[in-house]
Amino acid sequence: MMKSMTGFGQASCRFAGYIVQMDLKSVNHRYCEVNVRIPREYMKYEDLLKKTVQQHLKRGRADLFVTIERSAEASRTVELNWQLVEAYQAAAEQLVTRFGLKSSMDVRDYMSIPDLITFKEAALVTDEEFQSELLTCAEAAVLKLTQMRESEGAHLCVDIEKRIDTMNRYLGQSQKLAPQVVHHYAHKLRTRIQEMQQQPIMDEARMAMEVALLADRSNIDEELVRLQSHIQQCVQLISESEPIGRKFDFLLQEMNREVNTIGSKANHAELTTIVVEMKAEMEKLREQIQNIE
Repeated sequence: MMKSMTGFGQASCRFAGYIVQMDLKSVNHRYCEVNVRIPREYMKYEDLLKKTVQQHLKRGRADLFVTIERSAEASRTVELNWQLVEAYQAAAEQLVTRFGLKSSMDVRDYMSIPDLITFKEAALVTDEEFQSELLTCAEAAVLKLTQMRESEGAHLCVDIEKRIDTMNRYLGQSQKLAPQVVHHYAHKLRTRIQEMQQQPIMDEARMAMEVALLADRSNIDEELVRLQSHIQQCVQLISESEPIGRKFDFLLQEMNREVNTIGSKANHAELTTIVVEMKAEMEKLREQIQNIE
């Protein structure tokens, strides 16, 4: 199935007090490139997420944005910095002893000490379980991305098939005009020979060169055969399950080469018009192929 390289997929999940959101988008790129944006404390999962996305993409640049938060109901524990408490207590006792104070620090005083209390979120899942949940969420995002790429690819396929049919029609018209091109050059050749025969001294070598040149320029059969072969290969590519973008781009280059040669060899008004139309159609094809995986 033909796939586009552009698309978007989104997935979210909740587990063990975590809220995970993943946004995955892809755009055109010559190769397969995946970038992951994830909070710093979860960077150790970056490579695994990247590999998960790469397993489903052959070409295109993909950016995965990962947001991880703790839900309000997530359990937390309170921890005291006992070393800090003991240091403040010792300092308070020294003040009492040295200045004869009557009272030391009370609980309220301790609670106002900076960094005395820290809140620690309880780990309700192991690293393996957390990783598994992340990868499952990533798979869901990639699935939605792939569905969008396939949907857009189907629309592109319809347009590409129409343009290939148009190229086939132009090819048929060119094949019908090919004998007229030969006739046109034959007439031009006879006229040229008559002009040379009227000269007092006829240059035999020059006449032979003119004949060979015009005969070579009049024959476009080989270019038409190769162009037909390239078009047939394009039709076959559309039905392939593997990525076809690069192969299609190469075939378009070869088709463009043949069409240019036909245009330069066939000095025929109607055929020249067809060549111009074929080149315009191939340019539209090239624009579409740039979006194909």
